[in-house]
Amino acid sequence: MVDGDSGPEMARRVADLAVDVRDFPQPGIVFKDLTPLFASGPDFAATIDAIVEHYGADSFDVVAGIEARGFMIASAVAYAAGVGVVPVRKVGKLPRKTLRETYALEYGEATLELHTDSFTPGQRVLVVDDVLATGGTAEASLSLVEQAGGVVTGFTVLLELAFLEGRKRLKPRTVHALLTV
Repeated sequence: MVDGDSGPEMARRVADLAVDVRDFPQPGIVFKDLTPLFASGPDFAATIDAIVEHYGADSFDVVAGIEARGFMIASAVAYAAGVGVVPVRKVGKLPRKTLRETYALEYGEATLELHTDSFTPGQRVLVVDDVLATGGTAEASLSLVEQAGGVVTGFTVLLELAFLEGRKRLKPRTVHALLTV
């Protein structure tokens, strides 16, 4: 039985296309590869439609995608909703003045950046990524959006690894996960 916040059919679609890659990016880690989902036109379209349907296209003004796979999801959601897209990048990738957040990963530490002028004050932002694990990446990204003047109206992932308890770390914010394992 598969479960997710957009129902069992959507959860099954994601589960069927997710591939476990053992010992990547380092020994002991099981990486959830969602590129087969991105490569399947009908499945990717259904995924994007499920995200937009969950929130409603008029509940956000812009979509922020977390590097790197979140860019693909954010771009498609933004296009489907008729809004813009903003990247949350790894350190050193943005050319203008940025805000910066460093956070712990399952397997190390990382830093994300966002242009200081990414949002107008009060702009409603839907933040998306591919996987929610420990919640460090998501927490840093949501913080950056708020520091830049955006108002987070939602956070969506395609796959949540519930045993790592990332959702708890993000409270009181809600998480919309298409598949929770």
